[in-house]
Amino acid sequence: MTANLIPYLSELYEDVAHNFDGNTPILTNQNALGMVVEICHNIRNRGVIRFLMSCLVAKIDNPDFDVRKPYTKIGTADSFSGRFYDENPVQELINKYNLPTNPTTAYLTPAFRNRNATMTPDLNLVGRPPQLYQYALDLLDSVYRGAIEPVELLKEIFRQLVIFRETNERRINELIAVLRTAKDAQPLSSEQTVILIKQHLDCPNSSRLPTLILAAAYKAVGGMIGESARPLNSHNAADSQTGAFGDVEVTLTNDESIVTCYEMKDKKVTKNDITIAIQKISQIGNSLDNYVFITTDVIDPLVQEYAHSLYEEVGVEFVILDCLGFLRHFLHFFHRSRSEFLNAYQALVLTEPNSSVGQPLKEAFLALRAAAEAG
Repeated sequence: MTANLIPYLSELYEDVAHNFDGNTPILTNQNALGMVVEICHNIRNRGVIRFLMSCLVAKIDNPDFDVRKPYTKIGTADSFSGRFYDENPVQELINKYNLPTNPTTAYLTPAFRNRNATMTPDLNLVGRPPQLYQYALDLLDSVYRGAIEPVELLKEIFRQLVIFRETNERRINELIAVLRTAKDAQPLSSEQTVILIKQHLDCPNSSRLPTLILAAAYKAVGGMIGESARPLNSHNAADSQTGAFGDVEVTLTNDESIVTCYEMKDKKVTKNDITIAIQKISQIGNSLDNYVFITTDVIDPLVQEYAHSLYEEVGVEFVILDCLGFLRHFLHFFHRSRSEFLNAYQALVLTEPNSSVGQPLKEAFLALRAAAEAG
């Protein structure tokens, strides 16, 4: 990778951002423009963008590369490591300019993992939605044939990402403005808050929300009870990668020792889950008091009984709680902090990356809250 690549790419982005025109495309090829729009504005798949950017950046870095060959296993002089370009210059651009793409490399997704074939239009990448992958292959082929300049295509991708980001931010701000107009309304009751959160949990792709519920609870009352939750780890990062022992880890104020671990489950908790937790506990030390499973599924009485039986043996109390049951008890116990909880939950939902809490889920919460507060 050439030393001046990052400054050059930053200059390309700054040129697009400073001279941004939402109505005037950079690409003159209308067919290609339509493909770029579809790729950059798809809310479910943000990995194809990174794949495409990595190939274009490699081609810009070294014009001798074949833009369709992002795998060194291909073994030709014009092949390259697309993952290298994805995890280095592309990742740096994403971080620097908050580009709305996948937070992690595209080359670990099933469609792009462990490949050694040239990315020609007739290749079946087996991804969803399939048309998105076909568009990416067609665009790379156009660059290869010289029909589109890689710089021109990359700048159009930048422009579309700016449009996508600003559109999302505008929708969120409009929904927040609706809430602010009703700020003098009576706060939701504890039960109304539980209903609101349940409605949000019932939305599609909501597996991250139970973790945010727990974290919001500690943000709301942490100073009162002398405990605080550690910063949350990425939703798609394994505990072995982050060194985390649970989804939410609680410490005493001014003490880094973990006293309570919460582990979220969107399925039944099993004895095997508890066995794995016991193995984790041996690494935490003697500070841990409670290991709490929070589930959105039913609780098996036999597994619950087994969890209770471990206290004398392990010295840590295990318990399995229903997610909404926990929330209901918390809100009634800390009734005067229910508004602080709801505001903390909203802040966590809105600041989560779209890869873990998608734009539709963020908008859904704001719309549900506005409807609830409007009575």
